[in-house]
Amino acid sequence: MTILMLVGATGLVGGSVLRQALDDTRVTRIVAPTRRELPSHPKLENPVVDFEYLPADAAWWSVDGVICTLGSTMRKAGSQQAFRRVDHDFPLAVARLSRQHGARAFALNSATGADPGSRFFYNRVKGEVEDALREIGFLSLTIVRPSLIGGDREELRPAEFMAMRLLRLAERLLPRRYRIVPHERIARVLLEAAITAAPGERIIESEAIV
Repeated sequence: MTILMLVGATGLVGGSVLRQALDDTRVTRIVAPTRRELPSHPKLENPVVDFEYLPADAAWWSVDGVICTLGSTMRKAGSQQAFRRVDHDFPLAVARLSRQHGARAFALNSATGADPGSRFFYNRVKGEVEDALREIGFLSLTIVRPSLIGGDREELRPAEFMAMRLLRLAERLLPRRYRIVPHERIARVLLEAAITAAPGERIIESEAIV
């Protein structure tokens, strides 16, 4: 039986992970620190936190595995510095604290094209997070790299919306790597990785998310 932590539970993929985890009999408890309170559930522990000032000694850090779906956009963040805080600094802070408290597995929702050497800021930040996670020492590390994520978001993302419309029109002509990936599939892969906690590192590219 598994105790999991989920960060990013209020997002599209994170919300799907949360629903699936609460329904999964292998998960006895899920800890989901968020900035705003979630609906209650017998299996859910929901610390309301400020990710800038995470409580390092909180008992709820003691979990078996962590799923991280934290992420923003440049438009929503407002600056490169703010984007980096959400997509780089916060995931690494969670990773380090959970590992210090004994977490064995970490599953990250990253992105296609993640590369610390990329000339594109977004891809470079994603790649830097992946590299930094490798240094933390999880016994099981899974990095999932979806392309555009399909699903209805609470917030409007005009550029992403237009890109998805174009991709849907051309989907049959595109390589699998660049097709839209339903958020439920990404969530299922992340959850399974955190529960099974297979030793070593796995990178799951967009075309392999099933």
